[in-house]
Amino acid sequence: MKKFSFLAAVALAAIMGSCCNGVPKANLKDDVDTLSYTIGLAQTQGLKDYLTMRMGVDTTYIDEFIKGLTEAANAGDNKKKAAYYAGLQIGQQVSQQMIKGINYEVFGDDSTRTISLKNFMAGFVAGTTGNNALMTVDEAAATAQTKIQEVKANVMAEKYGEWKKQCEDYMAEIAKKEGIQELGDGVYYEVITEGTGAIPTDTSRVSVNYEGKLLNDTIFDSSYERNEPAKFRCSQVIPGWTKALTKMPVGSTWMVYIPQEQAYGDREAGKITPFSCLIFKIELLGIE
Repeated sequence: MKKFSFLAAVALAAIMGSCCNGVPKANLKDDVDTLSYTIGLAQTQGLKDYLTMRMGVDTTYIDEFIKGLTEAANAGDNKKKAAYYAGLQIGQQVSQQMIKGINYEVFGDDSTRTISLKNFMAGFVAGTTGNNALMTVDEAAATAQTKIQEVKANVMAEKYGEWKKQCEDYMAEIAKKEGIQELGDGVYYEVITEGTGAIPTDTSRVSVNYEGKLLNDTIFDSSYERNEPAKFRCSQVIPGWTKALTKMPVGSTWMVYIPQEQAYGDREAGKITPFSCLIFKIELLGIE
């Protein structure tokens, strides 16, 4: 989860600080007046884009923005008003940036779901004031990371539950197929050609040709299509691949069947949907 940035609030505060005369009509009587006006005008370069793109302001209501801007700029050194206006600014960032960003991270494109604004604000206020917090900030950060993953996993399970079951059923059937051997942790393989060369370790750099398919026969990756073998260390790939390569003699071609737990799990990776079991034809060409 990204940490809240006060950059936007600081930038807007700087802009408001520069627009210090608070007068809707210019009256340029001397050099200082002209200087004040030109600085104020110059500071607005890019402001409309900033308001719309970064702060979510609808410029239809620009008069309301000017009203708030003028009140805040004219507050001067009034600390009470300054605190209130700072709260408005940060509150807008919470609404327009933080909540939307967290919702997207947790729920993806599902705009019907959201975290609880009430509980978010309870935590935010407790952390800001230092009163009545249910845990420390560090404990909250660690818990939030864990809960984000748990909630995301549940969301993915709801969305891809049927696909997950199909993949699990397929892997169960593969386990019963004649000629299938197990590599451990639910990874299976079938020998097409048995090589006689050396067997890589997990730190070995290997050269392979391969084709990867989903259960629905979608080819999501293929070195054959690129006409160039892939080269990498055995430890730099998904766990199911590492298990296969470190048992596979050079010169072998295997069909390898990998359950989602040994692949990408609840993550999406290009054409690979969450909870996908993966089917690979792997040809181990050599160890470098």
